[in-house]
Amino acid sequence: MLDKKEFLLQSIIKAYIEHLEPIGSTQLKSMYDLEYSTATIRGYFKKLVDEGFLAQEHISSGRTPTNEALKQYWIDRLNFSLGGVNIKAIEEMSKRVGLCVFLKRDNSDILKNLINVENRYIILEFSSFAVTIKYSSALFKFLGDFVQISLNDILKVSKEVGAYELYTNINDSLQSKDLKIFNYKEFLSLALEKDFDEFTINRFLKGTILDELKEGLYFDGFLPQNYIAICKLCKIDNEETKMFVIGELSKDYEYFFKQIINF
Repeated sequence: MLDKKEFLLQSIIKAYIEHLEPIGSTQLKSMYDLEYSTATIRGYFKKLVDEGFLAQEHISSGRTPTNEALKQYWIDRLNFSLGGVNIKAIEEMSKRVGLCVFLKRDNSDILKNLINVENRYIILEFSSFAVTIKYSSALFKFLGDFVQISLNDILKVSKEVGAYELYTNINDSLQSKDLKIFNYKEFLSLALEKDFDEFTINRFLKGTILDELKEGLYFDGFLPQNYIAICKLCKIDNEETKMFVIGELSKDYEYFFKQIINF
């Protein structure tokens, strides 16, 4: 059970996320019909300021939650698993809430067949797409051993042995086929604020950063201090998909996730 101080901290964070403005004691009491007096609320506000969970720009102004308070708030509330989600709702809600969302399908494709096109091209037929590369007898023979092998294994080996045309063509096909980015402008704002270099930007736009991340919450590091990134596994049209959500700590992530879930 929450004590009074923790309850008031959570209440002011909820109010701040909803209104994005400093919250005063009278305003908070009115918004949630709190039984505590405004003097009691102000007393706890002062303690929370001293502890680094609330900030106050001016003596007469309301309080705002600090980044640390918001981080802990989301750590406590975003620890859940996703099932099926609606891609149309993701597109709409990412714009409404102000988040950038990356979706990358978990690729379980298998190399089904190799086709030699007049010793000029090799067509690699995977479970759900095909890739064309220039023919060489050595490469065709090499790839023959990979029929019925998973796409991920082929990508790994092609990179290791220096078959860069094969690796690049498969990756380019996957980027257009398996990666979707919603509300792209939010990512551009982040990239400008953090002054991302070209390599880092490409890690996001090509989806390779999603391959490196596990489910969980991410702060700082590759993000500004007032941002959060959330990595979740989900299903879209019964296909395993990794979702990566990025936005400011003050955005309403509970609302976003509630709206995109398939019931």
